[in-house]
Amino acid sequence: MQLLAAFTIGLLGSLHCIGMCGPIALALPVPGYGVGGRLWAAVLYNVGRATTYAVLGLLFGALGQTLSLAGIQQWFSIGLGVFILLIVATPLLVSKLTRTPQFYNNAIARLKTAMQKQLQKRGFITLFTIGLLNGLLPCGFVYIGLAGATATGQWYTGAAYMALFGLGTLPLMATLVIIKTQVSLSARKTLTKLLPYGMVIMGALFIVRGLNLGIPYLSPSTTTKQVSAEYCKHDGHSVIECH
Repeated sequence: MQLLAAFTIGLLGSLHCIGMCGPIALALPVPGYGVGGRLWAAVLYNVGRATTYAVLGLLFGALGQTLSLAGIQQWFSIGLGVFILLIVATPLLVSKLTRTPQFYNNAIARLKTAMQKQLQKRGFITLFTIGLLNGLLPCGFVYIGLAGATATGQWYTGAAYMALFGLGTLPLMATLVIIKTQVSLSARKTLTKLLPYGMVIMGALFIVRGLNLGIPYLSPSTTTKQVSAEYCKHDGHSVIECH
């Protein structure tokens, strides 16, 4: 159920991807092989992004596993949901409180420079590499996906979650690469406006999940029931005493 949700979130969120990453997709150095070449370029680029997402999902899934073993995953889920809702309600305040450090900004600048160099090359490996690098760019929508990967509570489910999240964006992003049609600025702004609604839904789901309501898949109970065991003495034929 979680993995299906990851793919669905990626599929719906690809509307946001068109607005934010559409220019990169349209600038891909597609080999001159007609529609077939553009199709391969779209697949390799998006599989590259999904690969990066899977690695990040593995790391954040491992974090969720650590939190689960520490017994605080429930509170982490609630806190994460509240934080997502705060981002939507008070974006300016949250941006001031979570201002990125300079070393992070420098790393992103180097990443963009590396992508620009790759965009000047040609070849199928280059397309895959651009996808790998693109997966590391800051994106609020990806952060929501990583939060979901953390909530899975296992490193392997976190990796699978983010891989399917990335593949969910493939149909629409691949179509964009194939048809090579520029998305208008007004359309991109409209698509970007849809993101807060998705964030509200995700934030509410994280809070409900952390409330431990006993709802299968949505808010499963994490309470473990203690089962008492009896120890009985036998004389070889019948039970003498049980504790």
